[in-house]
Amino acid sequence: MLDIRFSSALQVMLLLATEEQRVHSSAQLAEGLNTNPSLVRKLLAPLVRDGLVETTKGRGGGTRLARPAEEITLAEVYRCAVGDKPLWACRPEGEHVCLVTAHTTEFFADLTAEAERAVLDALGSRTLADGVRELHRLAHRPRTE
Repeated sequence: MLDIRFSSALQVMLLLATEEQRVHSSAQLAEGLNTNPSLVRKLLAPLVRDGLVETTKGRGGGTRLARPAEEITLAEVYRCAVGDKPLWACRPEGEHVCLVTAHTTEFFADLTAEAERAVLDALGSRTLADGVRELHRLAHRPRTE
């Protein structure tokens, strides 16, 4: 099963970044994600906890970025969304009967750590503001059919 927490959290953050000064309700954000407000509130919880967004309750309340989009990296959004969950999970260990079964877990853990570092490096070099600029570029490129 694919984990869509990062892509969903990123979409919420990009929605907030497109109009940084505006406060968005969970219903408005849910409409942008084509989901329900309850799921959006669950996505927002770690983002609030880690200080990437701030929320206000009551009439006229909602959610907005806690810092400028230029200061929030995609790596921060990723870490909030997935926590300490590894990029991939290794198969459970079985009996060690050969070279492969004796060392696959360690090999796979090293491989996963290397891939995770590469992902975080790539995401750490891009901000939400970069993402919004990229979305504008994509929206204005000529369509090919």
